[in-house]
Formats: sequence, C-alpha cells, structure tokens
Amino acid sequence: MSKAGLKCPNCGSSNIVNDDLYSQAQLVCVECGAVVSEGSLADDPLWGTGLERVKEICRILRLNAEIEHLAQTYFRTAYQHESFINVTLQRKEVLAGCCVCISCRQRNWPITLGTICCVLNAEETLLGGVYQEMLKILNIQAPFVSVVEVIETHVHEYKICKQDVPEDFAEDPKVLTKRAVELVELAGESWIVTGRRPLPLMMAATYLAWQSLNPNRHRLRFSLDKFCNMAKVRKRRAAATRITELKEVLCRLGKELPWVTEAVTESDVVPLVGDILKYRHSLLARALKTHEKALEANCAQTSTLNHPTDEVVPTQLSESRNETESTSSVVQLSPSNKGENQGDKNDDQSEEPAPNWGKKVLFAPPCVINAKRRRVERRVENCTGDEEISDSEIDSYIRSPQEARDFALMQKMLSLPNSEKS
Repeated sequence: MSKAGLKCPNCGSSNIVNDDLYSQAQLVCVECGAVVSEGSLADDPLWGTGLERVKEICRILRLNAEIEHLAQTYFRTAYQHESFINVTLQRKEVLAGCCVCISCRQRNWPITLGTICCVLNAEETLLGGVYQEMLKILNIQAPFVSVVEVIETHVHEYKICKQDVPEDFAEDPKVLTKRAVELVELAGESWIVTGRRPLPLMMAATYLAWQSLNPNRHRLRFSLDKFCNMAKVRKRRAAATRITELKEVLCRLGKELPWVTEAVTESDVVPLVGDILKYRHSLLARALKTHEKALEANCAQTSTLNHPTDEVVPTQLSESRNETESTSSVVQLSPSNKGENQGDKNDDQSEEPAPNWGKKVLFAPPCVINAKRRRVERRVENCTGDEEISDSEIDSYIRSPQEARDFALMQKMLSLPNSEKS
C-alpha cells in the first residue's frame, strides 16, 4: 500500500510502500528500492498474527499458492487445539513454521526443519518437539524427505558463482549439485547418513564436491571455515566430522582403483573423487571382497596358532574337556581350589563386554562402530575383614623415605613453641 506524503530521498519518487515481509516493517521506494524509513522494534509487533506469519514464511521460501493455502489451513486447525492455544508466543511462532514444513512435504516440496529454524531463528529442539506434537495431535502423515531431494536446494544457497567469487573458486551450481548428490548417495551406501542430521552432511558433500571438481592448489588448501565465509553460509559444527568420515570411505575405495599403486590417504584422495564416484559400485564390491579375504586370512592364522596340530574340536564340550585334562595333568588342584578358580573364571567371562561386530565389517552404522560401553553391575561381596591384602596395596600404605623425612620435620615443627616457629 502506497504511503501518501512521503518522498524517496534518492530519486524523489512518491511511490512508497510498506514492506512487512520480514520481522521489521520498512517503508521502501518502489522505483529505486531504497529504504525510506524503518520501523521501531519496540513498537512494531514481533511477527504479526499467525496467519500473516505463515504467509510471510511462504513468501520467503517462494512457495506456491497451494502450499500457502494448505499451511494456513493447518495453522487454523492447530491453533484452536487446547495444546497450542494457551502456550507462549514463541511456540506459536514455531507452530507457523511447522505448518509450512508439513505442507511442503505433503506437496513434494523438499525442505528440512533446519531451513525453517534459520527462517524463524528458533531452536532445533523446540521446533522438532512442536513438529512431532502437531503430527500426533492432528493425525497428519508427513512424507519423509530424503537428503538427495534436498541437496539441490541446499547447494543453491552457496554464493560461489562467477559473479560472486574469483574464477579459480567459481563453480556451476548444476555441476556442483550433481557431484554433491553422488557423494551423498555414497554416504548412504556406507551407512554415514544413518542417524545423522542432514545439514552437516550436505555441507560436507558440497565442500568435497567443490574441491574435487577442480582440485587445484588453491582449493585443496581452502579450509571449511574459509569456504563457508566465501560462500556466505553458516558453518555447521558437525560438518568437519562428516568430511573426515567421507574421506575415510573414499580412501578405502580409492585403494581398489587398478591404476593407483601408492597408498591413498585423506590428504591426497580428493583428486580421485571423480574416478571413485564413477566406478563406485564395482569399487564397493571389490573393497568388500578384499576385506572378507583379509578376515579369512586372519582367522586362519589365529586358528593355526591356537591349534598347531590342525585338529578341529567338534563341540564346545569336548574342547572344555581337553582343557580340563591338560590342566589336571600339569597341576593337581584340591576340590576347593577348583571351585574357586571356576567361579573366578565365570565372573571374568560375565564381566567381559560383548564383541563389537562393527569393528569387523568394512561399513557399519555409526551407532555400532562407536557403541557406548554398557556398565556391568559387579557383584557385591560381603567383607569380613579377613581378606588378604595384596603386596601393591601394602606398598601404598608404606611411606617413602622422602615422605618419612617430611613427616618427621612436620612433627618437629608442630612440637616447637610459637616463638621458635616465628
């Protein structure tokens, strides 16, 4: 709506409109785009009404009218529910973003909750909680969005075109998107995507894709912090970890390239990314086969060391019998000692944690590879005071010569009168 009586100080035009698209209302000149006056943050409403905020979010994300109408419908329904009508203003603002997110997913418009958090400047935990609560209360089905579907939108947020950065650092968004999608697909095939947030993974894939498309010395020396500053995006803390994990997978596949004779490390694997992604399916098969052969050779070597006569014991019972017979032929134990030793052996076996199978396979989910050790409840034994004290414990109670001298000196100082101490 045009404001009468105002003129633009730059061009003198009187075509001044109220631009309330963002959080702070502004009077903007239509002719030249100059800001004539800004509203006061203390006087202006924070976001306006809920429906207006839903409309503003849709305009910021450039959504079509169908998604905007669906989001407003969801907001009207959710706002009247008892779980959202008497809540804080912040939760109502987050509710508007959740309605937009659900509407986008139901209309196959790829968007993540992280994008909504950036628009609303809200906490991810709060947004995620309201999102899950809204789905449960309204009984709404929101399709799951794959990382591959969102990567194209994510890549276009990086300002690395020829108009924005020097030519050595510029890259075509379409080519960059294609390479980043291939890296994300490789991450999915190697379990890196499992249980991970999408934004750090997409940032890691975009960064490695940008480096590998033109692996010159300028790009290879460019850190992730510098890349984010150049592309005008906010760095994600977990992106560096995702880069390391992707490089580990690329190194394992790069070793299987027939023309690569030297060892592949994380520092020199980036130039090989193009070839690795081109033949990744065959390289994955070869890497798994090589890993299986290495495990078989290791098992064969271990069995040879444990059984030098190459005799295979058919059952665990016969093996325990052989061990008992060999032990009894060497050392004669009394019945009481046998029982004590057997009990100690069982206690040690019960306290040993289960082996982590993620360490034995080439690719495994992160929760398996970095599994947390479970606490083992130890059996509390009754103390009678007659237990034997080990030599190491006795040594800890005996003062060293230096400690004995210090103790004698302290006793002497304490026994002196106050006048002599001073």
